[in-house]
Amino acid sequence: MMTFLGYLVSGISLGSVYAIIALGYTMVYGIAKMLNFAHGDVIMVGAYISFCATNYLSLPAWLSVLLAIIVCTVLGVVIEGLAYRPLRQAGSLAVLITAIGVSYFLQNAAQLIWTSNTKIFTSIVSIPSLRLFGGQLTITGEAIVTVLTCILIMAGLTFFTGATRMGKAMRACSEDKGAAQLMGINVNFTISMTFAIGSALAAVAGVLLCSSYNTLIPTTGAMPGIKAFTAAVFGGIGSIPGALLGGILLGIIEIFASGYISYQLSNAIVFAVLIIVLLVKPSGLLGKYTPEKV
Repeated sequence: MMTFLGYLVSGISLGSVYAIIALGYTMVYGIAKMLNFAHGDVIMVGAYISFCATNYLSLPAWLSVLLAIIVCTVLGVVIEGLAYRPLRQAGSLAVLITAIGVSYFLQNAAQLIWTSNTKIFTSIVSIPSLRLFGGQLTITGEAIVTVLTCILIMAGLTFFTGATRMGKAMRACSEDKGAAQLMGINVNFTISMTFAIGSALAAVAGVLLCSSYNTLIPTTGAMPGIKAFTAAVFGGIGSIPGALLGGILLGIIEIFASGYISYQLSNAIVFAVLIIVLLVKPSGLLGKYTPEKV
């Protein structure tokens, strides 16, 4: 029983990281209608900025996280402005190829700057572990902080998109960019803000992920980025609650598959579940089917 609860806690913690990353994917797709495959590599950049701030500049943990958020926010805006904005009217294939190119550029730049050696990432979390049932179940401070951060981010984004002027502009652009522009909304600025928010979330996710595993490598964000994209599709890409649900479920499935079946097969099981869900409900668990007009 304790083993089951331990796996469940680990799955929710890992799923919370996936959910935070998936929010970046789902916001960009929901508003700009494009898949930013470089998003996973922004996670890596955020983790490295935090690592350098604490290890080389001796900055406190909270300041290193803030610096990572700022750098990734600027990076997201720059990527959108230089790589994606000129292709606004281009076909989806051109945008997809560009996104993959930006992803490879960030990965190789990271290897040139920080080398390919694995580094020890000191956790930014100072909260002690919580021991329950006489010490039989241990919930780490990183797990507590990760889940609470995910809940706060989800609540904040829900309020932002539903109650603020910028959030309403994002929803308007998601519905119809042309009509939104006719109503006086700056579409380019709105999309840039979407990239900024998504990249800031990626920085937070990268720091939390590396804090949980205490390791940092130049491709830190590659696999988590792919799994988070899977979570976004799983929950219904374009849906903020769907990103949360997909991330949590994906994390739980991965941990239980790794613990009860096989660690080597856990990734295959995760993607197999995704295929089954999409065969049954192509729009995802919380996604809405929108027929294409021809």
